[in-house]
Amino acid sequence: MGGAVSFDEITYEVDGGIATITLNRPARLNAFTLEMAHELIAAFDVADADDAVRVVVVTGAGRGFCAGADLDRGAGTFDRDAIGDVRGFGEIDGVPRDAGGAVALRIAASKKVVIGAVNGPAVGIGVTMTLPMDIRIAGENARFGFVFARRGIVLEAASSWFLPRIVGISQAMEWVATGRVFDAAEARAGGLVSRVVPPDELIPVAHGIAREIADNTSAVSVAVSRQLLWGMLGSPTPWDAHRADSRALLELGAGEDVREGVLAFLEKRSPSFPGRVTADYPGHVPPFPGAP
Repeated sequence: MGGAVSFDEITYEVDGGIATITLNRPARLNAFTLEMAHELIAAFDVADADDAVRVVVVTGAGRGFCAGADLDRGAGTFDRDAIGDVRGFGEIDGVPRDAGGAVALRIAASKKVVIGAVNGPAVGIGVTMTLPMDIRIAGENARFGFVFARRGIVLEAASSWFLPRIVGISQAMEWVATGRVFDAAEARAGGLVSRVVPPDELIPVAHGIAREIADNTSAVSVAVSRQLLWGMLGSPTPWDAHRADSRALLELGAGEDVREGVLAFLEKRSPSFPGRVTADYPGHVPPFPGAP
């Protein structure tokens, strides 16, 4: 099954259960804009609503992933008074929500596995938007930078929560405090990405992982597991996980996907799971993170 949805600053295509979102401003190294933010949120809404989509792959057009915020506004790029109320993301604690944070938290709430395929420079929001993605793979030509201190601002996109949980506080602080740009090998050594591959292998590797998920697993099981894993990162006790696991096992254990999974194993055949995320996702497992 294939399909496409029309956007201006990203592309969205579905093929064989894999939705590929491509940041599509190559002449600007896919620099991030408010329009791109709205389109990314809309694309993840589309993916979650489509039971044919099992995995989302996010990459960039051309030679970059995302070079950070578009600085066309010059010195006023991050000035709240200059920006006014045009963001359209609502408020939190009486101030406009950070657009990058709106995107990051929408990715975090996804019920589909998200794979970031970083194909070039990923700086500022270009790297922080990848943090709530489940798997990050980099091409050998990728470059990363948490450059906020070099621009006089602070890290955004809720990355002060995500980054130290992914790479540890010491590594996070080194990258954030120096604001330097580093290569894919350092990103791999620091735990920011799980693999570094030649540039021409990046999309095939990302799609290969996506294909393994789509072909062999229950969509409902993966959706629930994703939310449990992310949700428990902030829990102070394993008992919270035990409570959630026990209830999820009880509910999913009586479903048709479990029956199919067991029979497929016993009959030595590939499974054909009937469950649909839109209809069968357990109501007691809320998408992470819960809105305030």
